[in-house]
Amino acid sequence: MNAASLLAVGIQALTRNRLRSGLTVLGIVIGVAAVIATLAIGQGAREAVQAQIRALGANTLSVIPGTITAGGARGGMGSIITLTTDD
Repeated sequence: MNAASLLAVGIQALTRNRLRSGLTVLGIVIGVAAVIATLAIGQGAREAVQAQIRALGANTLSVIPGTITAGGARGGMGSIITLTTDD
């Protein structure tokens, strides 16, 4: 079979199964759009986080007291008050 006859058979199969062909094209379009949207959301989130980090500045220093453990239960970060303004 040459290329022209293969093309003719392919077009004939597509026209006979229009609904199947349409649903296949729709599925491909939705899949590609979902991948593009996911990548765009990820890139936007990355840029937003980087902008927040840049907004902090290079001369910022944060000092946070540690945690306390009592009775086998650990408190959250900053649960122990050990820092004073002199620190």
